[in-house]
Amino acid sequence: MNTLDRISAADARDLIRRGDWTKPTSGLANGYTQGNLVVLPKELAFEFLSFCQRNPKPCPVLDVTEPGSAVPALVAPDADLRVDIPKYRVYRSGELVEERQDITELWDENMVGFLLGCSFTFEHALMNNGIPVRHIERECNVPMFKTNIDCVKAGRFEGPMVVSMRPIPEKDVVRAVQVTSRFPSVHGAPVHIGNPEAIGINDLYQPDFGDPVQIYEGEVPVFWACGVTPQAVAMHVKPEIMITHAPGHMFITDVRDEKYGVL
Repeated sequence: MNTLDRISAADARDLIRRGDWTKPTSGLANGYTQGNLVVLPKELAFEFLSFCQRNPKPCPVLDVTEPGSAVPALVAPDADLRVDIPKYRVYRSGELVEERQDITELWDENMVGFLLGCSFTFEHALMNNGIPVRHIERECNVPMFKTNIDCVKAGRFEGPMVVSMRPIPEKDVVRAVQVTSRFPSVHGAPVHIGNPEAIGINDLYQPDFGDPVQIYEGEVPVFWACGVTPQAVAMHVKPEIMITHAPGHMFITDVRDEKYGVL
């Protein structure tokens, strides 16, 4: 880990905005809450907000912008959601059509931005408890998988839950559950422990998003609800346009992790 894990959220966003940080944000500006991004036209915003309220594990809402505004006033009032994320994804009619580092030209007066809690937030707490986080050790993205767990439908929004997976030593599984349970606003406790086939995952080395990581002898795969779920939902619902962060490339808020944790 280098000194970039200890910089402020504002400095991290400045790095991102200048194009000096283009990779996943896990481990960047530790101690500041990170968020998943979803941007939709305002005519879909209420339905999506209802979807989030009915599915708080994968979609815990941190902030919602005013229509047309790219400023998340509650969590980072000096930020700009159009340029402060390392990589964005653009979906049109459910198809991923491009990835880009700037969405300014796509954001018009009808756009509403949603920031959803991210499990990167509790990784610092896991490491402080002596629990290894493999993708940080390997400096890669966390592996994420579509599951056979259906989200609760709201209006046009429905689809499968996505989960992130972290291999946890058997002796640390109970502690990992206890630690992450203290962060209900950023996915909280795991949704599944152990056998991946029980939730529709056939191969842990072929994630739907992110990078595969090694699982060592004596470790158990542990699965947390993931804020990439809206991207799987977009593929299912096929809105005319939906903009998200690229998996693992999060927005870093000014809010300290402690606000969302029961510490």
